[in-house]
Amino acid sequence: MAKRDYYDVLGVTKSASADDIRRAYRKLARQYHPDVNKSPDAQKKFTEVQEAYDVLSDAAKRKAYDQFGHAAESRAAGGGGGPGGGGPHYQWSTTGGARVDMDDLGSMFDAFFGGMGGGRSQAGRGTRARRARPMEPEDEPQPAAEYDLSITFMTAVKGGKEPFRLEQDGKTRTIEVNVPKGVVDGAKLRVRGAAGGADLILRVRVGEHPVFRRTEVKGVGNQGLDLYLDLPLNLAEATLGATIPVPTLEGQVELTIPEGTPSGRKLRLKGKGIEDAQGKKGDLYVITRIVPPRGGELSSEEAEALRRLCARTADVRQDWPHGRN
Repeated sequence: MAKRDYYDVLGVTKSASADDIRRAYRKLARQYHPDVNKSPDAQKKFTEVQEAYDVLSDAAKRKAYDQFGHAAESRAAGGGGGPGGGGPHYQWSTTGGARVDMDDLGSMFDAFFGGMGGGRSQAGRGTRARRARPMEPEDEPQPAAEYDLSITFMTAVKGGKEPFRLEQDGKTRTIEVNVPKGVVDGAKLRVRGAAGGADLILRVRVGEHPVFRRTEVKGVGNQGLDLYLDLPLNLAEATLGATIPVPTLEGQVELTIPEGTPSGRKLRLKGKGIEDAQGKKGDLYVITRIVPPRGGELSSEEAEALRRLCARTADVRQDWPHGRN
């Protein structure tokens, strides 16, 4: 059966912006994720959505797809794991550190509270397990084949076995790579003798997560063991304080929000970050984001009451310089 057009899969037009594509993907990924949707065809649809997003979210892949259609995939070397990351790679989600809308916060947390344990991919029967280890600077240089290995965020956090499809001399075979826990995006793993006697170098490409991110400010080489997430709060919760359920890698915990919490405050959950292969643990930082009510949602009486309340509080701009500089 011929593949569906990737734009049709995500329900967007060919002129859709990157944000349009990301929003469509997030909606469909939540709808069809197997941990949430138990219908028989959910896994198939989820994989189809992932594959479409993998191509359309990458500017170079999208350009090639617009020009050659699905034939562009067969032009990429490596058959799904080849140089330059050709072919689809599957991820839990790629929304990463995007700010969460209040409308879907509850459903998103519910969807992922119970589904964070594994992040493990299973290879088909008959595959041979290969042990990979991080490359060391003192490794002796030797002939090696280099490819990209795309893994989910949770596989990077927890570690696990990841199937890798290797194409050489017109033949395709699958090996199973042991991914060490805590591995970061861009790290290189060496698999001894896996490429026809030569070593196989795998550049790790980590997918994003809908709630967690490993960097406070995105940037290459800025990943550690700490985790970050944005926590939306309404005005009452931020002003009066509240107890809010917050996801962690081990499950949901209750977090106390102090009275008068401003937007952007960083609350630390010690030891709730990532644990690496040596047993060292990072922290989880919850960053508050105050979401005000929309003006049209308030009645005239509520709006007036809010104005009177704010008039009684301190001037939020009292420290600003007055007059001309």
